[in-house]
Amino acid sequence: MSRIGRLPVDIPAGVEVKIAEDNTVTVKGPKGTLSESLPTEMDIKIENNQVVVTRPNDLKKMKSLHGLTRSLIANMVTGVTKGYEKVLEINGVGYRAQKQGKKLILSLGYSHPVEMMDPEGIETVLDGQNKITVKGISKQKVGQFAAEIREKRKPEPYKGKGIKYADEVIRRKVGKTGK
Repeated sequence: MSRIGRLPVDIPAGVEVKIAEDNTVTVKGPKGTLSESLPTEMDIKIENNQVVVTRPNDLKKMKSLHGLTRSLIANMVTGVTKGYEKVLEINGVGYRAQKQGKKLILSLGYSHPVEMMDPEGIETVLDGQNKITVKGISKQKVGQFAAEIREKRKPEPYKGKGIKYADEVIRRKVGKTGK
């Protein structure tokens, strides 16, 4: 059995899980509602306040889908109860971020400011001028938008300038040496 797939997902109080016949799982909680179409081969059931995922056979594809399906359901339950957030840091002289309504404006040393709109269900919060927190209930959307922000100016290894995740370590390199 899959180590992750066989673990049941606990349904906390205040969370409602519905499973349609085509394996569309809808999770409703205090922070919102998430819905996802999961692989139809997997058998998803609710047994005594837990979601249990079982696989039909031991083919390699089924084994990999087993853990994936269970993880996606667990992420949806966590999203509607606690939510997800990613913290980004901006390093560099003159690099800063500001917020105008739902618009995030980044000054990253280009000749123009970079403007980004918050996607549906995602909120960006600024802590000072160089810390951006991306919050939301969907783990996938939070990670994707954080990656898009980071992509605007990736951290470089010589001076460490750019946008990096708060928990990311930038390997520094030694610059040129003079004669």
